[in-house]
Amino acid sequence: MDQVTFADVQEADDRIGNSVRRATVARIGMDTNVEGASYDLYFALEFMQHTGSFKARGAQNFLRAHREQGSLPDAGVTIASGGNAGLACAWAAQEHRVPATVFLPETAPQIKVDRLRSYGADVRLVGVEYAEAQFACSEFAASSGALISHAYDHPLIAAGAGTVMTDILSQVPDLNTVVVAVGGGGLFSGVAAVAHHHGVQTVAVEPENCRALNAALGTGSPVDVPVDSVAADSLGARRVSAMALATAQNALVRSVTVSDQAIVQARQSLWDEYRLVVEHAASTALAGARGAGDHLPAPGEKVCVILCGANTDPADLVPGR
Repeated sequence: MDQVTFADVQEADDRIGNSVRRATVARIGMDTNVEGASYDLYFALEFMQHTGSFKARGAQNFLRAHREQGSLPDAGVTIASGGNAGLACAWAAQEHRVPATVFLPETAPQIKVDRLRSYGADVRLVGVEYAEAQFACSEFAASSGALISHAYDHPLIAAGAGTVMTDILSQVPDLNTVVVAVGGGGLFSGVAAVAHHHGVQTVAVEPENCRALNAALGTGSPVDVPVDSVAADSLGARRVSAMALATAQNALVRSVTVSDQAIVQARQSLWDEYRLVVEHAASTALAGARGAGDHLPAPGEKVCVILCGANTDPADLVPGR
């Protein structure tokens, strides 16, 4: 089993350098949890990253590492993902001047297809479910020699994602807690590796009906879970990676779940209070930070919430509030 280490993230940080945008950490000020206690809140504005999410970090680390090793083929890279991972993979491949072949189900929204093509990707529509697209992607990799990438379950992807935590600690070195939304566990694994090294608590937040990590911690091994949440487009992994589970099994990690109602309210509050438009995945983390789950920040605690992405439709936000 591969587990991301602090050294892996340091290596990724050196490798990707200025090819990604360093996360800006904004001090929001004193915020109030659901019980009325005040704590010191910070936002890591990772939604300003290339392609609109943290995924650009892992994609760059993955491709650069393979180029360094001489294992980046002329056939390029392939992935089954129409979401943030697919966008990041296509963007990074374009920079490295290698082909990116992205597999999607035929039901994928045209806006995703168009945006992937804007990064130069060869988009192939196969079947009606992602499982069919994933199978086609694997077949293509085997026949073409293309390097197959993964949305989250790879140490290089997770280590690259974890570099956001080095950005955070460079700006808030006395941080107590980092709060991160969890889907398949790539971002969590990288962030928690850095946080643990520095003695910082990681709060891993998932929707109540989309809780792959929380369920795995309960059973002691990754298990399939239902995926039914407003945040499922980003956090809808049916099974968390073994890497993430291993990372979560330490005293400095806290797993919490929050309701869809709390996620929607947190997303609306980010617009109402700060004029920030983010994905439901990002507001999932904020809901957990404010105590919508069973975690409450202590009075005066320094807490940083990673706002991980902004590839979203703002039409459902309530204007003029």
